[in-house]
Amino acid sequence: MTYPPPQDPWHGQAPPPPPPPQQPTAQFGTVPYPTGQYPATLPQQSWWRRLSRGAQIAIVTAGVLMLCCCGGVAIGAVTDPPANTGKKDAAPATSAPNGDEAAAPAPAVADVASPTAAASPSEVAPSESPSPQVETRTVTATEKIAYSTRTVKDSSLPEGTKKIRTRGVAGVRTLTYQVTVTDGVQTGKKLVRSVVTKAPVTQVVAVGTKQTRQCDPNYSGACVPIASDVDCAGGSGNGPAYVRGPVRVVGSDIYDLDRDGDGIACD
Repeated sequence: MTYPPPQDPWHGQAPPPPPPPQQPTAQFGTVPYPTGQYPATLPQQSWWRRLSRGAQIAIVTAGVLMLCCCGGVAIGAVTDPPANTGKKDAAPATSAPNGDEAAAPAPAVADVASPTAAASPSEVAPSESPSPQVETRTVTATEKIAYSTRTVKDSSLPEGTKKIRTRGVAGVRTLTYQVTVTDGVQTGKKLVRSVVTKAPVTQVVAVGTKQTRQCDPNYSGACVPIASDVDCAGGSGNGPAYVRGPVRVVGSDIYDLDRDGDGIACD
């Protein structure tokens, strides 16, 4: 059998050199080459793909268990604070997963309440005001009782004359109050008792009723009253004043009582 001669796509010129092989990615069994470019030789199949499915599961399970166990121990060792020895030890440096030394942890800072963390005025319960101090006291006081005045008639005293027979004395009344004091200030007062501890004395005033007549000095032997006109009692005169005789005329007979002129009137 005769094969046709191969066609020369390069027309007698040297073909371009193949591209350099690229490094495989983290994916197992894949080698990403650009489209249309292939290396001269393909890499051999990875060891992971040569394992059976059961072996792969067993390896993955063992790795997960080891990671959980070792990771928990490492976290417990880091989070467990060292015993307080009274010295300030420097924090140990930890290494990062990529092998670089990580920065030392920052020193612990005491918790300080920030202004923004403080409770707002609306959330703060108002402080209760102290209860008022209430005290009850008993107070006594006295007041005067005015005396009264009584008037009596006295015939031994001239008419219109007044004389105090008994002088009046004021009495005393004792009052008992219940006083309420709140924080040192009087807020209430109630009368609970009233007793007369000293009775008043009534003042007695005597008023004279004795009538006294003034006698005319022109007559003697009997009192001839001083009036607008005086007549002898039992006579025909119309008064208004009268005198019962005999009356001796010692001066002027101003009332014309001596009618016969013998010096004796109303005989």
